[in-house]
Amino acid sequence: MVTINDSIVRMGEIFIGCSGWCYPGPPQKGGWSNIFYPTNDSKKLFYYSQFFNTAEISSTFYDKLYSKMTRRTFEGLARATPDNFQFSLKVPETITHINGLDIKTSALSTLEEFLGKISPLKMANKVGAIIFQLPSRFAVNDLKKKTQFFDRLPRGYDFAVEFRHPSWHIEQPWEMLRHFNVATVIVDRPSHSDNLHEFIVTANHSYIRLDGKNIHHLHNYLYSIEELRFWSKKAKELQAETQVIRGYFNNHYAGKSVMNALQFKDVIGTFLSDKEKNVLKHGLSYLRHNNIELSSLFE
Repeated sequence: MVTINDSIVRMGEIFIGCSGWCYPGPPQKGGWSNIFYPTNDSKKLFYYSQFFNTAEISSTFYDKLYSKMTRRTFEGLARATPDNFQFSLKVPETITHINGLDIKTSALSTLEEFLGKISPLKMANKVGAIIFQLPSRFAVNDLKKKTQFFDRLPRGYDFAVEFRHPSWHIEQPWEMLRHFNVATVIVDRPSHSDNLHEFIVTANHSYIRLDGKNIHHLHNYLYSIEELRFWSKKAKELQAETQVIRGYFNNHYAGKSVMNALQFKDVIGTFLSDKEKNVLKHGLSYLRHNNIELSSLFE
C-alpha cells in the first residue's frame, strides 16, 4: 500500500517475464540451452513458467507464423502453464500494417478472428495485454483518424499501442487513448528516436518492454543492476497508478533476458526461491566463464 495525496491506493499487480521462451541452441549461438534450460530437449514453456508468471508472444504478429496457428495451439499453451500465468500477444500484422486499423477494411473482422483463435487463453483467464504494434510510418495524425476502430474494440481485454514514429514525441494523443483505456507501450531500445520513454499513464494497466541498448546487436545486452534499479523505480511509480503492470525483457540473446528478469524480480522486491537463485547464479557464471559478449557490466 502507498499513500498519495492522503488517500490509500492499492499497489497494482505486477507480471514480469520475457519476450518469448523458445530459443533453442547453445548460448554461444544465442540460445538458452544449458544456460537456462537444462537441455535442448527440455519442455521449454513448462520449465519457463516455473520461474515467471507471464510471457510475451510476438509470433502472432507475423502472418507466416500466425496462419499456421489454430485454437488448439492456444489450448496447448493454456494447459502447459499454471493458473496464475498470463500471455501478452501482438495482433496480426494484417490489422496494423496492411489494413492500418481502418474499419473500411477487414481490420475489425481479423481482430475478431484473432480473439476467437486465442479464446482458449481467455477462457483460462490467461490473456494479459493485446498489443497493436504500429508500423514506423504510422504517425499521430493517422491514429487520430482511427477513433471508430478503437470505439469498436470489444470489452474485457487490456489493449496497448506501440508507437514507432517520431511524431509521438511531439503530438501526443494521450487523452484519446485515455478515453478508450488503451495503454502506451513503454520501450527501451538502442538509440532510436521512436522510443517511448515517457511514463505516461493512459489506461488502468501499464506495459514495458526492454530490448537492451546494444545498437550493433539488438537483443544482445545485459542490463546492469543500476539500470534495473532505475526501471524498478519507474515500475513502482506505475504500480501506484495502474491496476496491473506488465514488464518484458526482450534482450534474449544467450538467455540474458532470463537473467535480467530474475534480477529485476529481486530488485523490485519479489522473493527469489533457492531454485531461482541457483539458475541466476549459474547463468551469470556461464556468461562470464564462456566469454560470451557482455554489453553491460555486472555489479
